[in-house]
Amino acid sequence: MIYDVIVIGGSYAGMSASLQLLRARRSVLVIDAGNRRNRMARQSHGFLGQDGTDPASIAKEARQQLEAYPTLTWVDGEAVAVNGEYDAFDVAIADGQTHHGRRLLFATGVTDHLPNIDGLEERWGRSVFHCPYCHGYELDAGRIGVIATGPMSAHQAELLSEWGTVTLFTNGALTLEPAARQALEQKAITIEDTAIRALSGEADVQLRGGRTLSFAGLFVAPTVTPSSSLPANLGCSMAQGPIGQMIAVEGSKETTVRGVYACGDAAMMPHSVSLAVGDGAMAGMQLHRSLIWPDIHP
Repeated sequence: MIYDVIVIGGSYAGMSASLQLLRARRSVLVIDAGNRRNRMARQSHGFLGQDGTDPASIAKEARQQLEAYPTLTWVDGEAVAVNGEYDAFDVAIADGQTHHGRRLLFATGVTDHLPNIDGLEERWGRSVFHCPYCHGYELDAGRIGVIATGPMSAHQAELLSEWGTVTLFTNGALTLEPAARQALEQKAITIEDTAIRALSGEADVQLRGGRTLSFAGLFVAPTVTPSSSLPANLGCSMAQGPIGQMIAVEGSKETTVRGVYACGDAAMMPHSVSLAVGDGAMAGMQLHRSLIWPDIHP
């Protein structure tokens, strides 16, 4: 069988794109490895109609809604190779099967690269966050710690002062010029230059030298890279964003390889569930148009 569209990645963006295509009665194959980026989070916030819902429940319900459409095929598995060209792409998955499609959509998400701090990874998504719009309100205007990863962390600390009393930990990753330091202090942001030894408790920061500071929540700005090397292997160009690499796309969500599209966190910044869903919807509509009018493309 030759599918109209093969979607690699079945999280929020991939499912949103698939929904538009299924409602146009197009055949869609979704290949999903089951690694949602927010799988560690207890609740999803900022997504209209689903505010405070367990993200796993959102994903489960969305998949059930897609499965009501007869032109959907869903494969739980990992895509391991892609090749081909416009109107004739092949996707191999880990179990040895190969599938064929006229268009490809990468909705493969990104990998977060976190600072090497003992105790941080196991708190990621639970008491250590990256998005204040997703998690700031629940901290109830309490004490917030920002762990620096680079120059963007000063902006993150300034933004987070809208949600609580902020302490910025430079932690050897951020050097503040006197003017920048003064500007942060004028916004009542405490700057802590002592290196972090470890995180403990719910959101406690243990400093070298013995002090421990407690917070309602912690924030860090990780660097990101696309979770899959398949787009690059196929020849899709990459772009550099403010927090890392992403797949380069046109306004139509088409990559630099004709017939290959990308959406969601892998192809845009900033990141959130609501933005991923919107980006996926746009990609799905643009993919449908490319099947109707194949001669119109960027």
